[in-house]
Amino acid sequence: MHVRIAGPDDALEVRRILDAAMLEPGDVETRLDVRDVLVAGDRRGADSTERILGALVLEPRERGAHVAAVGVRRRHRGRGIGRRLVERALERERRLTARFDDGVRPFYEALGFAIEPIGEGRHRGVAVANRGE
Repeated sequence: MHVRIAGPDDALEVRRILDAAMLEPGDVETRLDVRDVLVAGDRRGADSTERILGALVLEPRERGAHVAAVGVRRRHRGRGIGRRLVERALERERRLTARFDDGVRPFYEALGFAIEPIGEGRHRGVAVANRGE
């Protein structure tokens, strides 16, 4: 599996993944144009066709970026794809923030996010890359 910056040709697959996960990250096309979308994929078949299995949308912030959405195709969840996307985003941005529901709190905790509740089953998390990395 590999993680790369998504391009405009990836828009449909990114939208499909995020829509299936019922995520609304805002203007994905603009984020694609400014290279703020990452995709995870693999290559299969004799022609090595790429399958996009997951996507992550970033929103730039004064320091780092905010994870607007991260989604993985249902059949491929639990294989570390979301983890790889967030780790690559953290390598790139050095600081990430996220807002999320109770159900995905363990995912962000496992990635080392400092988490605080913000009410009604929602949380805010911050992760900062180690300086030595």
